[in-house]
Amino acid sequence: MSPNSRLPHLSHARSLLTQDIRAVNERGEEQDASIPAERALTVYVDKRELVTLMTLGAHPEWLVLGYLRNQHLVASLDDIASITVDWEVGAAAVKTRGGIEHIEERTAKRVVTTGCGQGSVFGDLMANVDQICLGDARLTQTTLYAVLNAIRLQESTYKSAGSVHACALFQGDQMLLFVEDVGRHNAIDTIAGWMWLQPPAVQQGGDKLFYTTGRLTSEMVIKSAQMGVPLVVSRSGITQMGLEVAQRLGLCAIGRAINKRFLCYSAPERLVWDAVPAHDALLKE
Repeated sequence: MSPNSRLPHLSHARSLLTQDIRAVNERGEEQDASIPAERALTVYVDKRELVTLMTLGAHPEWLVLGYLRNQHLVASLDDIASITVDWEVGAAAVKTRGGIEHIEERTAKRVVTTGCGQGSVFGDLMANVDQICLGDARLTQTTLYAVLNAIRLQESTYKSAGSVHACALFQGDQMLLFVEDVGRHNAIDTIAGWMWLQPPAVQQGGDKLFYTTGRLTSEMVIKSAQMGVPLVVSRSGITQMGLEVAQRLGLCAIGRAINKRFLCYSAPERLVWDAVPAHDALLKE
């Protein structure tokens, strides 16, 4: 965000993230339970319906902003005048300052992705990937383990209700933002939207690490790279196409990361091995 950028006006729509219900347990007894409050949010750009996102709705304005950014439908915050979310009608109204050029052609081709909640992207997933430069950031094992511990300690909807994915943005071992949603693609879009609203030092992704509980698909790797983030960590694994994209970009993709165990799938040269390997530490206990 440049010093001269005009921040869009954002509503601050809020909604309950969980719903209390009654369920029957393994003993046939009724008990209280919480479930995520999934809801539909239809996005309108200049009164033109664009897409419906199934979301938890924790930060809907950031989600819409990040979605528009990651779809390459807007190139600058200056393009957006306002984003207004109304949960009574399940709609997000985006007003631009000059319209989106050739929006019909740019949104004609839709790719349904593997994201939970059925994500979708417009156009070619691989377009402009080779223009991304991720710099030379590196990650120490010590920092990685601190990140995983921070995630373990984080209070979350998942702990109380399950059925959601979490994503987080770190600078070193400092957590900048933690987001949960029914789909990991929504969570990363929310982070992208939040980053765009921050000062330049925070907005730049070159010294950041992205964490997700979901698998590293090509969509997740590409979106991380579009934010300029060169280090991606997942509790889950990686897909073949996700790996191919990570290798192509020199992005360090780490999966199966729990406690002090992990697999580095790509760009191991970005890792600094400054901690005792987990299996050696276990042998000494």
